[in-house]
Amino acid sequence: MPASASSSPSPSLAPGPLLRRLVTLGPHAGAHRAAARAGIAIGVPLVALELTGHIDLALYAVFGAFTALYGRDHTHGTRLRMQATAALALIACVVLGTAIAVSPLRDWLIVPVAAVVAGALTLAADALDWHPPGALFFVFALAACASVPAEPVGVLVALALAGASAAFAMLVSGAGIAHPAARRREPTRLRVSLRAALARPGERTKIAGLAVAVLVAGAVPTVSGLGHPYWAMVSAVAALSAADIAGHLVRAGHRVLGTLAGVALAAALLALSTVPLVLVLFAVLLQVGAELFVMRNYGLAMVFVTPLALIMSYLAHPGSEWALLGDRTLETLLGTAVGLAVSAVVALTRRGRSPRAPVVP
Repeated sequence: MPASASSSPSPSLAPGPLLRRLVTLGPHAGAHRAAARAGIAIGVPLVALELTGHIDLALYAVFGAFTALYGRDHTHGTRLRMQATAALALIACVVLGTAIAVSPLRDWLIVPVAAVVAGALTLAADALDWHPPGALFFVFALAACASVPAEPVGVLVALALAGASAAFAMLVSGAGIAHPAARRREPTRLRVSLRAALARPGERTKIAGLAVAVLVAGAVPTVSGLGHPYWAMVSAVAALSAADIAGHLVRAGHRVLGTLAGVALAAALLALSTVPLVLVLFAVLLQVGAELFVMRNYGLAMVFVTPLALIMSYLAHPGSEWALLGDRTLETLLGTAVGLAVSAVVALTRRGRSPRAPVVP
């Protein structure tokens, strides 16, 4: 007796298509231009901090420099408008994270605050049509800055550095507008609609699920005493950044496999040198590599993103390289597992609410 259509696995969840999506490499599509902008945007502030003896403040500058990652495929004017709003959100997350870092209760404050920020900025990203979409960079900025103990004056320092880096990133991103060919391109229309975003099917469920995933992924390592809980929170956000459960599985696979390879690369780089200036050079090259592949294959991009994140953490708070590598691996696995668990629960909930087809005798 043949299986009914309702009992057969969804083609999108079949092993073959999922494996193909894991290894598919998208088109280059001018990625070198975005990579060059990102490399300059992150490299100049880091070199300036190293030369002035303040490389321990690198996190604040790097998260401001992430402004350059927005609107990579848009026309110059549209890109700058998008980057302006994204920059405000990044700076706000850096400042809020640093303010939390001043408190002796920072380890417990950051988890609920990050959950709220994840939901709120996912909605903002959808409403403002940010590219890349989602709240990953914002949760990362907030939680990473909150994890490094700070003095009250550090809040102003974080504001100044993140703001200056964001402004420089926009300057780098908009430099090409001086070329006549750039001015002849048709401007890209930006959609701005909070109401439309909220009206999307499943939007509220997506936001709630993301907030719960961040809350759980952050709480488990905080309670257990595992270092760097923000990597678990970011991994949960990354796993849920796709549109559906099949996408979540692929994204999770990319995150885990890319992280494992990236941890190995980070171990090699940190064994080669821990001299700050050399690490800055590594960080710039890794950021360029990440942007070359992030739109083509997320897993390959993670091979570069992982050592970049580890180097930034080491510069901000030097310690045992092996402990850092171990925390990154364990928390990536934890956060990804939490994200997939939330994805499965949401999918089952939606399936239970969907109208059932009548049974034909």
